[in-house]
Amino acid sequence: MNDDEFVHRRVFRAPRDVVWRCLTRPAELARYWGPRGMTAPIDGIVVELHPGGRFETLMLGGYGSHRMVATFTEVVPPERLAWVEPASGLHTTSTLNDLGDGSTEVVIHQRHVPEAMRGPEGRDGFLTSLDKLQEHLTHLMHGECS
Repeated sequence: MNDDEFVHRRVFRAPRDVVWRCLTRPAELARYWGPRGMTAPIDGIVVELHPGGRFETLMLGGYGSHRMVATFTEVVPPERLAWVEPASGLHTTSTLNDLGDGSTEVVIHQRHVPEAMRGPEGRDGFLTSLDKLQEHLTHLMHGECS
């Protein structure tokens, strides 16, 4: 693996179809997308779920805003989702593995990670976004959110 590549693995106690829905539907993304301290208003999210389709999110926080603009390169429900951000060249592939016990392992492989995102602060911020997804899935699985 190169210095500009990261692989993140996380097991979520939720079925693969539920995790897939959370990764691909604007109403779900708006509940957790972005690092802790950031919000993603639903009207700032675009998901055209097909290869060549747009994937955009607007994240707002105390330090300003960040718009992610990407193009889906691979959409294989409910197994794999990939996109590239043309401005930075960042390529993200998420693979969802059904563990057979109601849990899903998500493996996120990022290539061409911009230097600003490679430091401890950037990496920690990304991990808090996975924590937020875990919290959202926990609420979903326990009927606390719709």
